[in-house]
Amino acid sequence: MKRTYLSIFCIAFMGTLFLSAQEKIPQVEELLKKMTLEEKIGQLNLLTPGGGIATGSVVSEDVETKIKAGNVGGVFGVSSPEKVRQAQDIAVKSSRLGIPLLIGSDIIHGYKTTYPIPLGLSSSWDMELIQEGAKIAAKEATADGINWNFSPMVDIARDPRWGRIAEGAGEDPYLGSQVAKAMVNGYQGEDLTQPNTMMATVKHMALYGAAEAGRDYNSVDMSRLKMFNEYLPPYKAAVDAGVGSVMTSFNDIDGIPASGNKWLLTDLLRERWGFEGFVVSDYTSVNEMIAHGMGDLQAVSALAINAGLDMDMVGEGFLTTLKKSVDEGKVSEETITNAARRILEAKHKLGLLDDPYRYSDESRPEKDILTEENRDFARKAATRSFVLLKKHDNTLPLAKNANIALVGPLANSKNNMLGTWAPTGDPQLSIPILEGMKNVASEANITYAKGANISDDTSFAKKVNVFGERIQISDESPETLLKKALDLAKSSDVIVAVVGEATEMSGEAASRTDITIPDAQKKLIRELTNTGKPVVLVLMSGRPLDISEEMQLPVSILQIWHPGVEAGNAVADVIFGDYNPSGKLTNSWPRSVGQIPIHYRMKTTGRPGPESGEFQKFKTNYLDSPNSPLLPFGYGLSYTDFEYSDVKANSKELSSTGTVTLSATITNTGDYDGEEIVQLYIHDKVRSITPPGKELKAFKKIMLKKGESKTVTFEVSPEDLKFYNSDLKYVAEPGEFEFFIAGSSDSEFDGSFTLKD
Repeated sequence: MKRTYLSIFCIAFMGTLFLSAQEKIPQVEELLKKMTLEEKIGQLNLLTPGGGIATGSVVSEDVETKIKAGNVGGVFGVSSPEKVRQAQDIAVKSSRLGIPLLIGSDIIHGYKTTYPIPLGLSSSWDMELIQEGAKIAAKEATADGINWNFSPMVDIARDPRWGRIAEGAGEDPYLGSQVAKAMVNGYQGEDLTQPNTMMATVKHMALYGAAEAGRDYNSVDMSRLKMFNEYLPPYKAAVDAGVGSVMTSFNDIDGIPASGNKWLLTDLLRERWGFEGFVVSDYTSVNEMIAHGMGDLQAVSALAINAGLDMDMVGEGFLTTLKKSVDEGKVSEETITNAARRILEAKHKLGLLDDPYRYSDESRPEKDILTEENRDFARKAATRSFVLLKKHDNTLPLAKNANIALVGPLANSKNNMLGTWAPTGDPQLSIPILEGMKNVASEANITYAKGANISDDTSFAKKVNVFGERIQISDESPETLLKKALDLAKSSDVIVAVVGEATEMSGEAASRTDITIPDAQKKLIRELTNTGKPVVLVLMSGRPLDISEEMQLPVSILQIWHPGVEAGNAVADVIFGDYNPSGKLTNSWPRSVGQIPIHYRMKTTGRPGPESGEFQKFKTNYLDSPNSPLLPFGYGLSYTDFEYSDVKANSKELSSTGTVTLSATITNTGDYDGEEIVQLYIHDKVRSITPPGKELKAFKKIMLKKGESKTVTFEVSPEDLKFYNSDLKYVAEPGEFEFFIAGSSDSEFDGSFTLKD
């Protein structure tokens, strides 16, 4: 126990040394000397005049007056070089010290050129693609005057009821960490003073994806071991990549809301991880600590600033109460000075203190936004994100001269192509699937019928349609819609049914207890399969769905998420075989909500389930379902087939300073060229805390022509085998490790090696 306390003391002490030794910026220090306490507090205030999509009920008032008074450090909801120049003019020319503003925005999956939702992009397992997408998004957003992005969201999520699962990279800490790093590097580049780069914000610190019952904004309760080994790694990866800012989450951690949690924001983030940037609250999350039961506005604002929060988003609790808290001795002026310093340092890093108008070049939007090149990238990104879930009777790919009945409520809906959290995109510029299929296969005979509403439930539609009509309920009866679709189907060679979720059926404040396809569409699917014609389901959603029924039907299923502005063209590229789908799932898909939370890293327990899958009493299993998911993490099919062989280690032993090479030969045994995502999983057989059954440790994406074979190798070092032990020390323990190399997490161990002491 003494050793534990000593190590904690040393970590805190070394963190303090690190912070005190951090080099101060003369330009910032000169400004701080001139600033009054009120002006320092003003820098900690982030407002919105109401542009874009608000994620709370509060919109700031008298923003211009507050900027002139030096009471604003940044704004969001403002875009275009002209409007940003106007805002900076007010700050620079009308406030006493002329300090420019941070201009923020939520740019989640592309700016005007919208890509697939982040969960879809993660399914590409292509870090170069993801980084390039962030780079293009930064180029477009900065052309419109924005210099600070509230992205990436890196929350690990294992509950598909939670709508914001759409915004992250899935269930795995290793893959999530790679995505976090790629996005930060893409947004920020190598030099933040360059006008085509922007400051990134990793969010939501921390554990937001583990909200109880999958209900947004709900409480989170988790052990430190689970935090460090499974949920914190992507945030740390972003910090290690040099992310400029961190946004707090809405939930509590160990009983204290994240925005006022000193252990989280100071002890962990700054002292243990060495984070040097600034911390911003989520939308009014400081004020919301009142409802959490942490005190009145003055109390929660003091709690937040003392915990290590630097900037208050929209709530204005800092602005209206911190001076009083200083006067009463509840907050030190030094604490406020340090927070203001971090905000000013961010402005220095962006080059704003030297040139407030760096992002106000009116020539840039036309040449940098929604260019043909950018749209081509969005189309490519979408095709790489699609996951082929089921193949049936070699229906796919379709011939380009086929007679096709295209049906479904999402087949010709511009409003549902971009996906959730695309406030900067224009749905009317998107390519719906009907248009895309005609673009790619002009010789095909494609007829269209809606077939069904997304949902027939008017009260449900009203909740979904807050930001515009996403669920359009037809004036025609469900029976009439269905009859028209079936009439088309009878005269076709093949049916393509585009079904699933509307855009705002997932995302923030869009949790669902029923994650099946809505009944109106289920009926359509059943009736289409009863025609006896080949059926392709093109499935659109922002989350894993329960498609147990659909997987049993004689259909092929292509999961396309919400694909973005080039949706229709990308879907057509894959449907007609111009691109062979290569995506893999980054979440396990459950057989029913009763299995949730479900993920591939589950521990075996002391009474492991039977290997046969058959029920055994007094084992960890269900009476009414297998333990296994419907579709495992890492799963995804191709138009071709891949065979794995000769899986081996070049040595049975790994020294503490060496590496072991693990390899496998992959052969394309099918009739099409294709890409395969080769995955390495390792299991620590014995260690000081119970290990998960398997852990993803590496992956590579390879291209194989039909009939071609390649040997893929992975170099594994002791660093790759580390975990946080019960003392929260990051260690690799000697012992035997099993491994397999496969196309998904659902495979058997092929070999082993031993880490020597």
